[in-house]
Amino acid sequence: QVQLVESGGGSVQAGGSLRLSCVASRIYKNKCMGWFRQAPGKEREAVATMTTGDNITYYADSVKGRFTISQDNAKNTVYLQLASVIPEDTAIYYCAANLRPYCWATVMDVAMYDYWGQGTQVTVSS
Repeated sequence: QVQLVESGGGSVQAGGSLRLSCVASRIYKNKCMGWFRQAPGKEREAVATMTTGDNITYYADSVKGRFTISQDNAKNTVYLQLASVIPEDTAIYYCAANLRPYCWATVMDVAMYDYWGQGTQVTVSS
């Protein structure tokens, strides 16, 4: 099992940047970690995910080139760097872990993630 705590959310103007942090009780090797978001009235969607052994990253088309996911094993922390944000990025952002075997086969599938943080709000104003 793993406990996840997000931080770093807040209000930012369009075009600005923000860094979200997710501190995990443990980061398992060769598993999957990711950032997801949920806007009001919308389903939760994958934003950026990664496999922890080889650090391969995956991004939703809507954030590709603007967001960057990374991890710091020494700090048991996964980051999401947001850049060039737009109002459509407004949502609650969640960190999650998928500890299932062969998680990389479903790395962007929200339903495959079993461990979630409490979320952090990001609000982008125009």
